[in-house]
Amino acid sequence: MIQTVNFKKYYGKNRGVEDLTLHVKAGEIYGFVGPNGAGKSTTIRSLLGMLRPTSGELSIFGRPCTDRNLSEVKDRIGYLPSENHYYDRLRVKELFEYAAGYRKKDCSGKIRELCEILALDTSRLIEDLSFGNKKKVGIVLSMMHEPELLVLDEPTVGLDPLMQNHFYDLLRKEKSRGATVFFSSHILSEVQRLCDRVGIIKEGRLIDEKDVKELRQTQYKKVFIKLINGTPFRPGEAELTELTEKSGEVRFIYQGNAGDLTRLLASNEIADFSVTEPDLEEVFMHYYREEEK
Repeated sequence: MIQTVNFKKYYGKNRGVEDLTLHVKAGEIYGFVGPNGAGKSTTIRSLLGMLRPTSGELSIFGRPCTDRNLSEVKDRIGYLPSENHYYDRLRVKELFEYAAGYRKKDCSGKIRELCEILALDTSRLIEDLSFGNKKKVGIVLSMMHEPELLVLDEPTVGLDPLMQNHFYDLLRKEKSRGATVFFSSHILSEVQRLCDRVGIIKEGRLIDEKDVKELRQTQYKKVFIKLINGTPFRPGEAELTELTEKSGEVRFIYQGNAGDLTRLLASNEIADFSVTEPDLEEVFMHYYREEEK
């Protein structure tokens, strides 16, 4: 569905994306994850032909993204930008009617379904909408024509938690009908809930690409220890990250085998402890720090 090979984008001397190669398979939900400024939006805008690459190759449906005649390809794509700008004096329903006029199918039923799920009042003026409701408008515009490929840039920013859950359900339905979803995010818990695979980008480079199941099965553990009063914490030779110690309570992320962790715990005078699975965000933050070494 999507392919980039040695893709670079520079703004003058400033780096946007550096030597990015990735492949998105048909029918999967692919999370493109990284902190703000990592190059996520630059990649998406280049894929959609809004920016021209400095070098490298980009393609969607096997068609080069630099092709000047991409209208046929774009009819098969739903796009949600990170920031939305509409005609403020239009009512929501008027905007949908206007946008539907560019599609080669009747979108009215899908529009009604999406607006009901998202609790979106289509009689209101665009200029009167909150940021969150404008994001809902963007979601409807991206999905109204039931595209084969959804490209979403930070799609849940501005949505309250309830609407985020409704949006996650929508993406699962899109996948079940055969659509491919490519979305960028810096909210890593979204990736854990939704994605089949994830590409991790940092400073314009793809530093890793993994199945989400594989990430969940890493040997990272989140450990909490409550020490017996006044006793020191003895980490031994274990490599610990995110280590904090306060008032006899120690917290850290551990990577290694269970036997070594058991020996570490046994070497300390412990009043209580817990060992749990870290969430994906904690794993990735550890991952970024490993790359910096």
